[in-house]
Amino acid sequence: MKLTIREAPPRSVWALTQAGVHPLLAQLYAARGVHSPDELDDGLARLLPPEALQGTRQAAELLADSMAQGLHLCIVADYDCDGATACAVGVRGLRLLGAGLGFSAVSYLVPDRVVDGYGLTPTIAERVRAAGADLLVTVDNGIASLEGVAQARALGLKVLVTDHHLPAQRDGAVVLPEADVIVNPNQPGCSFPSKAMAGVGVMFYVLLALRAELRRRGVYDAQTQPKLDALLPLVALGTVADVVKLDGNNRRLVAQGLKRIRAGQMPAGLAALFAAAGRQPQVASSFDFGFALGPRINAAGRLSDMTLGIECLLTDDAQRADELARMLDQINRERRDIEGQMREQAMQAADAMIDEGEEPPPAVAIFDPDFHEGVVGIVASRIKDRLHRPSFVFAASAAPGKEHELKGSGRSIPGFHLRDALDLVAKRHPGVLLRFGGHAMAAGCTVPEERFEEFEAALQQVAREWLDASTLTRRLETDGPLAPEYRRTDVVEALHRQVWGQGFAAPTFCEELDVVSQRLVGEKHLSLKLKHQGQPVDGIWFGHTEPLPARCRLAFRLDADEWQGVRRVRFLIEGAEL
Repeated sequence: MKLTIREAPPRSVWALTQAGVHPLLAQLYAARGVHSPDELDDGLARLLPPEALQGTRQAAELLADSMAQGLHLCIVADYDCDGATACAVGVRGLRLLGAGLGFSAVSYLVPDRVVDGYGLTPTIAERVRAAGADLLVTVDNGIASLEGVAQARALGLKVLVTDHHLPAQRDGAVVLPEADVIVNPNQPGCSFPSKAMAGVGVMFYVLLALRAELRRRGVYDAQTQPKLDALLPLVALGTVADVVKLDGNNRRLVAQGLKRIRAGQMPAGLAALFAAAGRQPQVASSFDFGFALGPRINAAGRLSDMTLGIECLLTDDAQRADELARMLDQINRERRDIEGQMREQAMQAADAMIDEGEEPPPAVAIFDPDFHEGVVGIVASRIKDRLHRPSFVFAASAAPGKEHELKGSGRSIPGFHLRDALDLVAKRHPGVLLRFGGHAMAAGCTVPEERFEEFEAALQQVAREWLDASTLTRRLETDGPLAPEYRRTDVVEALHRQVWGQGFAAPTFCEELDVVSQRLVGEKHLSLKLKHQGQPVDGIWFGHTEPLPARCRLAFRLDADEWQGVRRVRFLIEGAEL
C-alpha cells in the first residue's frame, strides 16, 4: 500500500482560519477543495434552487394538475435504501402538500429483487394500472426503463420519471424513455451543478418545485405552505447510504438532516432504527447512516421485501416503528451471516487464483451455486477491498424460468470504469451479457451460466488493457501527520460532528509510529499499544491479523473509547506502508 498526503492550499487554509474555522478543520477542508467560508454555510438558503434542475417546473405542473383532479398517484421505488427513502419522502411529501385538494390517493409499489428485477418493467407498469393509478412516478429508477415506460403510457398512465442514474445507450447514443416528464440531473441538456444528487434528493427537489407551483396557484402562501424540512432526515439517510459524492449541495442536505435528528426531530421509524442499532441520535453522524441505519434498510431489499423498510420510514406510530425496526435488525443479522459464509467461500476462490508469490489476476469474477443473489454486491466489495482488483460476484438467478442465468454485481477500483468495461465486453462478445448497467465504481450484469468463463476471460482482457502497475497499486489518501495537541477527545467529537463521506473523505492521518505491543482480539482484530510523538496511545486494526514491525508508517483515523468512566483517544488503523 502506498500512503499519499492530500495537499491543502495554504491560501485556502489561511482564509478559512481567518473566518474562525478551527485550524485542523481548516486544513482538512482545504485539502478537500473548500476554498472559502461561504462553502461551509450549510443553511437551507444555500441549497441550489429547484428551478435549476431541468424538468422540475413541468413535474410540479403535472403533479399539481393530478392532485387538483383527485387522481391516484403511484410511486414505483427501487429496493435499496436510496429508493426506500425516496419513496417515503415522496409519499410523505405528496400527502403533506395534497391536504384539502380532493386528492384521492398516494400509493407505492416496490419491485421484488428476485421476481421483478430492477426498475420499471412492463409487468410493474401493468400492476400499477391494475391498482387503479392514473399517474406513475418513479423514484431512484426509470431513466433506463424504456420498455416499462412505453408500456405504462400504452396503458393510459401518465409517467413522471425521477432518477439520478445514467440514461440507457443504443449504438453509442443516449436514449431516453418517452415519459411525460423526466427529472434527472444526469439527463442530456440538464445544467444542474450537482450531478451527484441521490434519488431521494431528486424527489425532494421535485417536492420543493411542487410547493412553489401550489403557491403560484394560490393554494398556499409563504405563511400557510407546509414545511418540507421534516423530510430532510430521510433525505440525509438516503444520500449517505447510496454512497454518492458529497459535493457542497449534498453536504448541505446531509447536514440539515443531521441537525434535525440530533434535536430529536425525525420520523418514528428513524428513531426506532437508531435504537435497534444501539446508536444515539443526539450525537448522530453520517457514519450512522452508512454503517448502521442504511444496512438495516438495505437488508430488507436484499433478503426479504423492501416494503418493510418503506413502512418503517412511513409510520408515525412509535410502537409499529419499533416492531418494524426490530424485524429489519433481525433481517440484517441474517444478511451478515449469509455474507460471512459467502465471503469466506469467495475469498478462498480468490486466493486459489493466486499462485505462490504471484499477483492476483487483473480482474476477478467468482460464481458459486450456493451464493445468495441479494448479497453478491457486498461480497464483491469485500473482494475488491482485499485484492484491489475490479471484482464481480455471481449467484444463480432465483427468478422462475431463469435458473440458468447468473446475476452478478461488481465493484471497481479507481481508473477502471466498470460500466464502460461491461459495454466493451458486450460489444466484443455478443450474447455473453443478457443485461447490464451501472456506473464507474459499481455495476450489475446477467450472464448465461454456460458463458460465465467466457465473461471472466473477457473482463480480464479488458482489465489487462486498461490497468497498469500504477492503477493496480493500492493507494490511500491521507492528511499527513497529526499534531500532538489535537490528540484530544474534544477534537475527536468535533470531527465526528462534521459531514464526511464519498468524495469528502473522513480525516485519515499518517506518520511513523512505534509499535510497543500488539495482540489479537476476537481472533480477527489487531489490538495495539503505540507511541505517537513520544506519547502512548491505544490503537486497533479491525479485520487485520498480520503482525506489524516495531516501527512503521501507519494511516489512522481518530476515535474515542471509554474505559472505567474515562474517555480516551484511540487510533483506528486504516493501512500500513511496510
